[in-house]
Amino acid sequence: MTAAVFFFLFSIGFLVYVLAIYPVLLYLWAQALPRPIRKAPIRTRVSIVVPVRNGAPWVEAKIRSLLETNYPGDLIEILIVSDGSTDGSEDIVRSYPDPRVHLLALPPGGKAVAVNRGIESVSGEIVVLTDVRQTFDPDAIPRLLACFAEPAVGVVTGELVIREGASHEEFNTGLYWRYEKWIRRNLNRIDAMLGATGSIYAIRRELAPSIPADILLDDVYVPFAVAFRGSRIYFEDDAKAYDAPTALQAEFWRKVRTQAGVYQILIRFPALLSPFNRRFIHFLSHKLGRLLLPFALLGAAISSIFLPGPWRIAALGAQGIFYGLALTDPLIPERGPLKRLSAVVRTFVVLVAAAACALAVFVLPAQRLWKETRTTLARR
Repeated sequence: MTAAVFFFLFSIGFLVYVLAIYPVLLYLWAQALPRPIRKAPIRTRVSIVVPVRNGAPWVEAKIRSLLETNYPGDLIEILIVSDGSTDGSEDIVRSYPDPRVHLLALPPGGKAVAVNRGIESVSGEIVVLTDVRQTFDPDAIPRLLACFAEPAVGVVTGELVIREGASHEEFNTGLYWRYEKWIRRNLNRIDAMLGATGSIYAIRRELAPSIPADILLDDVYVPFAVAFRGSRIYFEDDAKAYDAPTALQAEFWRKVRTQAGVYQILIRFPALLSPFNRRFIHFLSHKLGRLLLPFALLGAAISSIFLPGPWRIAALGAQGIFYGLALTDPLIPERGPLKRLSAVVRTFVVLVAAAACALAVFVLPAQRLWKETRTTLARR
C-alpha cells in the first residue's frame, strides 16, 4: 500500500508540475530575469520559402498575403517549392502575374528536402519559412526583420493566431494554442525558446543548417541547430500569421507528428538532457514532460487499484468521471451546460493520447506520421 500511495502521489504530482507548477514558476522567472533584445527597422533582401504539397486551395491567397506586406517590394522574392504536387498548385504559381514569385518543382521527397532545396535556391540575407495554409499580417515581415537588428539573434519566430472556432471542440483547440503561446512568451523573455512556429519563422541564411530528410519538425531542428552555434531564438508576438481552427481529429494527428518529432530532436541533440545546457530544465519540464504525461496518467490509474479502501474508491471514481466525460463528450449537445467541461476534458485526453501514439516513430517510417491538416473555413 505504501508503494501504491507513493506512485499515485508521484503520478498526480508530475501531472500538476508539468501542466501548472512549471508554467507558473516559468512566469515568475520571466518577470524577475528578463533578457530583452534591441529592435530596429532594417532593410535587407528577404527570401520567402513556402514548401507545398497539394496546396491549390490556399496557394493564391498565400502569395497575395505575402505580396501585401508593408515592406519594400523590390527587396522581396517568393519561392514556392512544390513537393510533388499533383492538384494544380504548380500551374497556379506558374501563372501568377508577378515576377517576384517563383516556382521550384521537385519530386516527392518530404518537407525537409523541400525546405533545404528552397534555402539553397534563394539569395536573400534573411529567409522567411512558412506553410501554405496561413496568411500573413501586412506587418509580419518587417516585425520579424526588426529583431535581426540584434546581432545575437539567429532565428525569429512569429505568432500563429487561430481564428475563433464555431464549436466547443474548435474553441478548445484554440484555447490550447493560447496556453502554449503564454508558455512560449515566458520562455522567450529568458532566452530559453525551444523551437519556432513552422508557419512563420525567419533565419539568417548564413546560419541555415541542412535538415535531415526524415526530420518531422524543421521548426524545432533548425532553431536548435542555430542555438547550439551560439545564436538566439526570439519570439516576436507582434508578427502574426492567421489560420482557421482545426477539428480535434486533425489536431490529434498534428500532435502525434509533433510529439514524435520531439523524440527525433532528442536523438539529434542529446545535449538537451545535459544539466550543463541552460535549456535543460525547460526542455525537461515542457517538451519531455509532455511526452511522459500518458505514462503519468497510466501510473495514476494502476496505482489507484492498490490504494487503501476509501482512497481507492475516491481515486477510481474521480478518474471514472473524468474519462467518462471525455468518452461521452461527442454525445453531449453543443449548447448543453455540461459541454464546456466535457469538451475541455476530451481535448486534454485526446492530446495526451497523441503523445502516447508518438512512440510509433520508433517503428514506422517518419513520413508515415504526416497527415493532411483539415481546417474550418473562417474569415480573417
